[in-house]
Order: sequence, then C-alpha cells, then structure tokens
Amino acid sequence: MKKITYILVWMGLLLGSASCNDYLDVQPRSQVEDTELFETESGFKEALAGVYSSMVSTSTYSKEMTYGLIGVLGQEWDFYYSAQYDDAVKYDYEAAYPTNYLRSIWANNYSGIANVNNLLAHIDDNTKIFSTDNHDVIKGEALALRAFLHFDLLRCFGVSFAVNPDQPSIPYSTALSYRVFPQLTVKEAANAVLQDLNAAEVLLKGSDPIVTGREITEANDNGYLINRQLHINYYAVKALQARVYMWTGEYDKAMEAANNVIESNRFEWATVSNMQAGYDRTMATEHIFALNNLTLTADIANVYFSDDSQYSFAVTRDRLLNYFENATQDYRYTFLFKTGSATHVNNRYTTKYDAPSGNNIYYANKMPLIRVPEMYLIRSEVEYRKGDTEAARATLNRLRTARNLPALTELPADFDLALIQEYRREFIGEGQLFFLYKRLNRQNILYSDVDMVATKSYTFPLPITETEAAQREANK
Repeated sequence: MKKITYILVWMGLLLGSASCNDYLDVQPRSQVEDTELFETESGFKEALAGVYSSMVSTSTYSKEMTYGLIGVLGQEWDFYYSAQYDDAVKYDYEAAYPTNYLRSIWANNYSGIANVNNLLAHIDDNTKIFSTDNHDVIKGEALALRAFLHFDLLRCFGVSFAVNPDQPSIPYSTALSYRVFPQLTVKEAANAVLQDLNAAEVLLKGSDPIVTGREITEANDNGYLINRQLHINYYAVKALQARVYMWTGEYDKAMEAANNVIESNRFEWATVSNMQAGYDRTMATEHIFALNNLTLTADIANVYFSDDSQYSFAVTRDRLLNYFENATQDYRYTFLFKTGSATHVNNRYTTKYDAPSGNNIYYANKMPLIRVPEMYLIRSEVEYRKGDTEAARATLNRLRTARNLPALTELPADFDLALIQEYRREFIGEGQLFFLYKRLNRQNILYSDVDMVATKSYTFPLPITETEAAQREANK
C-alpha cells in the first residue's frame, strides 16, 4: 500500500555538478547512500536543489497546480483539452482524470516533503562542513519548502479555515519514517506550517544575502547564493506567512508579514518597456519565489499556449475583455496575451510562459509561485476588513497604477468581487484564483453555476490509499 510516509523518490533529486546555474539546472543521477550524500556541503546543496527540481513537474507546479487543474477549477479558461478536464470543470473529483490529478498532487508533494525531511535529519550532524552561512541558508530553505508543500496540500485537501478549522485535514510529516503521521485538523496543520516558517525566518534573516546585502559572485562558493528569487528566500518566507495568516484569518499578522516584503523595496514593478519588448513576460522583477524550468518554452508555451496544439488553454477575446473590464490600456491585457490565427483568431493565449525576447537570461525559464502584487492585495484586503477604506483604496491603487489603470476615487461596493477580479487579471495561469474563492468561501465561482459551498467542491477528496490503508477521517 502506498502511504505518504513511505514515499522517497530520488530520481530527479540529485545533482552532479556545482556551478552557479547547475544548482538550478538539475538532472537526475542514480541513488546515493545517505552516508555519502550528506558527508559534504555539496551533497546538501544537491539534495536541496533536487527538491526544487521535483517541483518542476507537470503533475504539480509546472502545470496542474498553476494553469492546469487549478486554473480549470477557477474557471480561468474558455478552452482546454476537454477529454482531460471536462469532469474537473464540473467539480466531479471521483472521475478518472481528476482522481489521477489529485493522487499525483498528493504523492508528488509528500515525496518532496520526504526528501526535505531526509536532508533535515542530517544537517545538524556536522555543522563544520559548511562554509560561510550555508548551514543556516540550506536549513532555512528546507524548513520553508516543507511548509510551502504542506500548505498547498492543506489548501487542496483541507476545508477552508472559514468553514471549520477543527475539521480533519492532512498529516504533517516531519521525519523520514515508516510510521503513519496523524491526520491534523485544519488549524493544527496551519499552525505546523507557521512553526516551520517561523524557524526558517530566524535562520534566513541573518544569513540570506537578499537580506544582508552580501554581494555574491560566481567566484564565491561557485555562486551558490546567487539568484535568491529562484530559492525560497527570506522574503518568500514572509510572503508565505502572509498567505497563511490570511487563510487563518489573522489579519494583523498577515499585513505585518506583507508589509515586510513591500517595504523591503527588493522587488520592483515590471516596466512597460520590458513588457512591450517581450523581455519580461512573467514580470520577473516582481518574483518573490519562482521555479527554474528549463523546458518552459518547448514543453509549456509551445504545447499548452499555442493554437497549433489540441492541449492548449485559451480564453476568447470577449471573455478576456470582460476580465479586464474593457480597460485595454492595462499593460497585462496589451502585452501579456497573444492572438490566435486562422480558425483560432478569436482565441487569446497568455504569453507568460513564452520565451523572452533578447538574450538576457535573467528573464528566461521562470515560473512564478509568489509575486509581490499578492502582498499589495493582501494589505488592501486587510485594511478594508479593518474598516480603513481610504488606506485600502490607496494600496489597491498602487497596483492599478503600476498596470496603467486609473486610480480609484472610491472602493467598489462589492470589495470581495473586485478582489476576485483583480486576482483573475493578475494571476491568470498561476494557480491562485481558485484558492482565493475557497478562502472567501464564495458560494459560486464566476462562469460556473455549481453551488461550491453546498456541494463541498472546494475540498478535494483524500486519495483512496489514505482513506483505506491509513484509515483517515473524513476531510469534508
């Protein structure tokens, strides 16, 4: 029987070289015994990079957890490969394709967690092997990754905190062990996520170059600490804290964490010149945490966002205009979508995952998982819920003006709907809209007539291997 505590997948986890980019451009190699892998600092770097590599999977963050299944569930697309998603768009999770998608999300994330736990089990055995601040950086990232992967499992397989924080949800795995970890309530799982994030924050605050300002070149430690936005860095920890605190309804803590990111001034707004030139399609300067996906163009843009492919995801021109409320001057509308040809001329495809123009590798191969606009939206929402509508409007206008929209003179009457519309415009194809609907516990999702609350469609059923072999309690 497959149980989450037995999963340990090494294929795709280990690296063979140590140059700056090679720590991100991971390739699989054969299994190595722990005693050999964790004898050197390089082995820890390889193991951690392997966890990032395992996240670049079409089963999770390079498709189903971004623009694929989660995008379909958020009703983001008019067109998709119907044979694979017709059941999902109706929230029929018991059908064959959705069942397989959900089983893979569960297995892949817990596999990554198992490998993180293996690293953490060894990292304090011999701290003398680490140079500079690398022990704290690697351990901090590992704890944060464990939190990130668990939190997305909680968002998938746990009910919304607003529904019932005491409902059984997921196990929180903290060791590589054959024992079955207990199923925690939604509140307990969220607290476990925050505990790991708080520990990661302490480690990274004093060691992460993105905070300390220590200059890193390829001559330093083979450039290991370069490209911090492609690691779950200190500010990614703070951003994830903000996301979790919004989930638990702890709004003051959410705003404090979001402000920490915003006020760092480390993440600049994407410029119109770079978007117009096609350099910055993913708004890379705004990435707080992104994955490095070497097959982004060949395996994603050319397959899933092309009118030459039956697998493509697209919206119609009219629906896209509706998304943007006919504000065609919005930079996101103008520069981040392309028009289909021939019989597909009415289709619009996101260009977020297309190869950037020019030869600047900074903009290439990036798949964003957390971007700074989310922090502004979190802050605006908290200000609104605390009754400070003027502050909420001013914060929301910072995002709007960065996208070439006029500043609002007053907030919309239905703030939640305005928030949903902004998430839809900003994060299309990035996997955040469905989870916003769930957090708000909205009865209906735009473009669907399903009563999401009555049918409990926001919460995915646990894989059958868990309900039968591990005897889990009902999660909804």
